[in-house]
Amino acid sequence: MRPEVRVFVADGPLPGWDTDDDEEIARRAEQIEAISRPVTVEEAQALDTCFGPDDCYGVAWSLVHLIETGPGPVPPVTRPGPSSGVWQQTLWNRWRNGDLPDDDRTS
Repeated sequence: MRPEVRVFVADGPLPGWDTDDDEEIARRAEQIEAISRPVTVEEAQALDTCFGPDDCYGVAWSLVHLIETGPGPVPPVTRPGPSSGVWQQTLWNRWRNGDLPDDDRTS
């Protein structure tokens, strides 16, 4: 795993709307931009653990787009369960509604 991905993952989940730390939000957005595309499967899986409680003023969408640069349906490759977060469900829905033939998808 590349160092810039390790640093992002080590900083944990993105902050939520209730944070009053604009610098932290900007720093996390800059971290995402510093990660060159595409990401590997391992990196995508690690990045998937970094979603916070909400969209972090749009930063979570940047994380979604970064994860989607990985090869294939990473993550997830199976339907998220009821306890999965909204962002894992979002990734699943976006992958599921893509242009892959149904037989190439895991349901």
